[in-house]
Amino acid sequence: MKLPRDASLQALVDRRGLRAALLFGPDGGLAHERAVALVTHVAGQLDDPFRVVELAAAALKDDPARLADEVAALSFTGGRRVVWIRDATDGLAGGPLPAVLEESAGDTVIVIEAGELPSRSSLRKLIEGSERAVAVGCYHDETRDVAAVVRDALTKQGLAIAPDALRYLTERMGGDRLITRAELDKLALYMLADAAGNAPRQVELADAIATVGDSAAISLDDVIAAAADGRTAELERALTRALLDGESPVRVVRACLQYFQRLHLAAARMAAGASAGDAVGGLRPPFRRDAERMAQQLQRWSAPRLRAALDRLLQAEIDCKSTALPDDTMCARALLDVARVAERARR
Repeated sequence: MKLPRDASLQALVDRRGLRAALLFGPDGGLAHERAVALVTHVAGQLDDPFRVVELAAAALKDDPARLADEVAALSFTGGRRVVWIRDATDGLAGGPLPAVLEESAGDTVIVIEAGELPSRSSLRKLIEGSERAVAVGCYHDETRDVAAVVRDALTKQGLAIAPDALRYLTERMGGDRLITRAELDKLALYMLADAAGNAPRQVELADAIATVGDSAAISLDDVIAAAADGRTAELERALTRALLDGESPVRVVRACLQYFQRLHLAAARMAAGASAGDAVGGLRPPFRRDAERMAQQLQRWSAPRLRAALDRLLQAEIDCKSTALPDDTMCARALLDVARVAERARR
């Protein structure tokens, strides 16, 4: 089933005795945050070795019976157990999961994290069509949602926020919930350290700029993420902001080209048998910034699509340097062409 509007995932799992929950969507940070909350709710804590077992979806290919064994196992210390599956793909639906969903007994909960799954996804169809499972889409925060997250996180730290500071932060956050949380933790730490023993003060615009930064680098990261995710509306806004921050169109195209080259290398590693997470983790130099998002992007960017994107970006870089046409226009057209490929793959 799909999670009903305004329903609590934790309450639904408790009330209905659901066997599994699928957290999927373009916002991997939000999916992970919800998975952590559900695992903690069921098992009490994340690192209980008797009640929580983490499995990579790829591992079930080599040992398909393990899922049923883990679901049937009992905790030595009592209480419900969680089987937490990361980096799930449609391959999971073709394995032991359907039988485990419908036939297994006990109260173990299977928590499944996946990237973006189109409506035709076999895994998504399996979960949405089962009365013993729930699917939860995790999408990028809208502006009002980002504002609520900002206020809530700062309130928990005993901090208020000025309206202009809140507006500044909401304009620069929301692409990924984990990144938003990390930036807010950094801001709270800055405020508490700056208080120097005094009562923490209100977050002002200057504080937000000092920690989150009004830099072109942040804008450029937003451009790359929106293009690779296929979020065309956000891409237009991010590109406008990057250009206003002083980035040149050629540099924007080149940065996207470099990112897609790394994405193509990771895709080649996946074709050789690596999982998305391992493919990204094996990049050199290491890709530590938003690695989870890149792993999700690999689910929609096939090798032919990546080659076409690289050709389009390379041609755009050449055109920006050698033709009389406005380079910002050529940059925007190329990035939108690339983003539309990912947008179509998401459907």
